[in-house]
Amino acid sequence: MPLFLIARIAGRTVAIESSQVESVVDIGAVIPVPRAEQHVRGLAALRSRVVTVIETRAALGLPAGDGSAMRAVITVVEGHHYAVLVDALEDVAAFDLMPLSAGVALDKGWQRVGRGIVDRDGEPILVIALDMLIPGSVALAA
Repeated sequence: MPLFLIARIAGRTVAIESSQVESVVDIGAVIPVPRAEQHVRGLAALRSRVVTVIETRAALGLPAGDGSAMRAVITVVEGHHYAVLVDALEDVAAFDLMPLSAGVALDKGWQRVGRGIVDRDGEPILVIALDMLIPGSVALAA
């Protein structure tokens, strides 16, 4: 049974397969990047490396938050490190991944990143693919 990180993004509880997670951090100062896509909040220093900070709400096509999200899941896509902002981190637990059923209605952004669901004590939780939140990645082009 794979492990999943349970997080909250834009008021929704989501599950992220642990194979996508390098670490979980609090992000410090973020330096804006001129002319970057709206989902890129900027760059941040993390353990002697620079990471691109992804504004998750914008990547999902949702209204901007208040900009206070500073917790992030670090993931590596195509050899580059990204900090995907989350509102909160809740737990790590093992679940069986189940496919999304045809009757599940998701908004466009959630539909693009949704990969299945897990059941946490009767609560269905959307499993998301972090690479689908990264602008310009091969995953987005597919």
